Amino acid sequence: MVTNDTVQAVEKSFVNLTEHMKFSIKSTDTDNGNNAPRLIDMLPGDFNQKIRTLNERLVQYLVECEKEYKEALEELDVTSLKDILDTSQQWNSLFIKIQDHYNIYHTIDDSANAVPITIKKFALFPKIVESIAPRITELRRELIRQELINDLTKGFSKQRDEFYSKLNEKYSILSNAKQFSNYKINFDVINAEQECLKSLEKQITEISSNAETLLNRFIRDENLNRQEYDSFNLYYNNMISFKNEMKITKFEISHKTEKIENKFFEKIRQWEAQIESATRIDDVAKILIHMKHAADNILSFKPKMHKKIDAILVEFKNRKKDPTAFGKLGVLLNQDETGIGQSIVAEHTAFQGYSLSLFNEKSRRHGIDYVLENISGEVLDKKKLKTRYEKFHDIYDRLVKQYLKLNVVLDPLIADTKLFAGYVKQQPKDIQWDSTIRNKVPELAAHVFALWTLQNAQHYFEADGVGNRDSYLFQPHTAQVISIFRMLGIDDTEEELSNNLVQIGTGEGKSVTLGATASILALLGFDVCCACYSEYLSLLDYTAFVPLFDSLVVEQLISNDSNIAVENAKIIKRPKILLIDEVDVFFSRDFYGNVYTPAASLKEPTITSLVNYIWTQRKSKLNLNKIKEAQEYRNCCVRFPKWESLIKEAIKDMLCDVNSFESHNYVVKEDKIGYIEQDNIIYNAAYGYKTLFAYYFEHEKGKISRQSLEDNICIRIKCGDFSYAETPLQFQYIMGVTGTLVTLSDPEKSIIKDVYKVNKTTITPSVFGANNLKFTKKDDIRIESSDNYFNVIIREINDRLVGKSSEKRAVLVFFESQKKLKTFYESKALESIKDSVVYLTEEASLTEKESLIKRAT
Repeated sequence: MVTNDTVQAVEKSFVNLTEHMKFSIKSTDTDNGNNAPRLIDMLPGDFNQKIRTLNERLVQYLVECEKEYKEALEELDVTSLKDILDTSQQWNSLFIKIQDHYNIYHTIDDSANAVPITIKKFALFPKIVESIAPRITELRRELIRQELINDLTKGFSKQRDEFYSKLNEKYSILSNAKQFSNYKINFDVINAEQECLKSLEKQITEISSNAETLLNRFIRDENLNRQEYDSFNLYYNNMISFKNEMKITKFEISHKTEKIENKFFEKIRQWEAQIESATRIDDVAKILIHMKHAADNILSFKPKMHKKIDAILVEFKNRKKDPTAFGKLGVLLNQDETGIGQSIVAEHTAFQGYSLSLFNEKSRRHGIDYVLENISGEVLDKKKLKTRYEKFHDIYDRLVKQYLKLNVVLDPLIADTKLFAGYVKQQPKDIQWDSTIRNKVPELAAHVFALWTLQNAQHYFEADGVGNRDSYLFQPHTAQVISIFRMLGIDDTEEELSNNLVQIGTGEGKSVTLGATASILALLGFDVCCACYSEYLSLLDYTAFVPLFDSLVVEQLISNDSNIAVENAKIIKRPKILLIDEVDVFFSRDFYGNVYTPAASLKEPTITSLVNYIWTQRKSKLNLNKIKEAQEYRNCCVRFPKWESLIKEAIKDMLCDVNSFESHNYVVKEDKIGYIEQDNIIYNAAYGYKTLFAYYFEHEKGKISRQSLEDNICIRIKCGDFSYAETPLQFQYIMGVTGTLVTLSDPEKSIIKDVYKVNKTTITPSVFGANNLKFTKKDDIRIESSDNYFNVIIREINDRLVGKSSEKRAVLVFFESQKKLKTFYESKALESIKDSVVYLTEEASLTEKESLIKRAT
């Protein structure tokens, strides 16, 4: 803290200095040609140079202070403005004296002339005080006019929470502005705050009242339509976000949200009591459908409601002495015309066994003869496949019957499986795949699948007394087993391992096929890596098979994590096999044709100054030579004298990206720049320096904080480029399953065959029978003008809203980008049906995604 004594001492020193500076002015007094001594000779020889240095530092200091003041005023940073006011008030008289002096004595050099010019631009204390009131007035006006129900709060939870968080920051700024009271800023902050809070309270009270009105109608068993449920969700979600984010004030909002929740669950408890007293199963089904309908439409209570429905179903299952009662309940729910009953069966764990039973009943209709009749592929020996399958089936059935007992110990089966596999020592350059090993595959597959079935047999024992009890077991269907045989090459004359792909329909067990194949290969001495386009799905499938992998002690040989795979490769010298889940992984924009470029981030104040210079001067026809002349570049090279060549290469990349960063698709979320990957947003990727300049751009728009920007300013030192497309070629064999083999384009098929050497493919038939969907280019592809584009989409939607049974159905419309989706959603073309339309983007939470998808399907 600078004291007044210090300020006075500095002012006194400056006055003394100005008197000496007069001596340095070139004397014109030559005494009519006489060589009279000049007063300047009394000063040190480097006096003028030191004065120039002082002038330069003073100008630099004033420029920095002005920049800090403007930024603080723009952001209404009360703390910084208060510090600036305190400093400015203390030094104000000195700045005036400096200005007066330089206005009189300004002939030394350009450095001296720059001082008064800079001070004229510099905001002195009175100007700073005067500038604060208009900014607070502007903030007051903004807060009073701010509507709580707006496009942001109508969106997804992330956007809504961010809105209220920023609104809270604005109210905090207004409240903290009371710190300016000692400076007579000519603005009544206390009165303004009360006005804004009154406006805010009125709006949140109205929102609360609207939510409670709709809830009361629900409690009275009135049938709310979808728009009314949406309105309740909108009001209640805003109340929750307000409660969580608005720290400055609460207005008893917690009490109001608790009241709404208590009233809702009191209604649910009434339904629970009706279920407990019900004597007819169809009455139970009706009440469960009501509860599920409420859970699906009131999103905030959905997780809690699901737990309640789960508990009710478990209690019903345990309470009924008739073992078929729960199955009858499942049948009734499955016959529900609204589709809500089917969702209860599909989504609640109590019905998992029943759902499994339905799937098994469907898949059993298509046995080995159907699969072999409809399968297609190269070098296909259907007779040999049937023989192999029958051997597998006999052994699998025998093992399941032998061990299918409650609380059975499976250790003997695990030991037999390992013993049968034997110890096969595979070497990368010496792969063992003779007839002895090949002949083991059907029996080894039977052991692996039997162990998988028995480890997941809980639904079988829960179905005690049910007629089709065997259908409550997890069992491999025929197409899965045949797919494994084809991948492992035990079905043709060659019977050798080769690169190959198998098509299995979506939802027909690709993950089970891969899990079993990985286990068999690991037991036969191979190191297996599984690749999937979705990290979420990959982890989900891997986790489901961990018990099986653990039992067979093959977990360290099977990996879905690239880092673990690298570590395993260091200690495991086995042939490596790559298993692909969906061939699309080869052709994603982030894989084929792209490279992995590891880079080291170099951060330092001189680098920050250099990047700031490039950003601020980007519109001045910057080039490398111009930057090399800048002081920021010279400072950077002085700091890193041995890295000048690397700095120049980085500058070249920056010059390219600073003018093109807006063309790359990114999203701003959670104070970070992110990129859409599948249905998620990732924040750990950087596209050259485009990402960095996107931070600058969004910071200037107020969407990225200064701290977030500064955290990302760096020079990236590239450490090489590694082609993703070359990675699969590091494996001895590439195998996999996909749902899109027949729909690949000719160029994609060529890459699969010529680059990855996949010369064997298999198309398995669907376990649900033939697919009657047809794609006709003439009817299903249309090219329209941009002016008529949205109108045509609306006509297509209206044409498809009603099916052949004259019932309304969902129509899903996909857009290539969020920007196009939003443009369509706000277009006039959609106005006539907008009330029945919802949109979904990557920004939605998992709960919001599930709810919207379920509503549409």
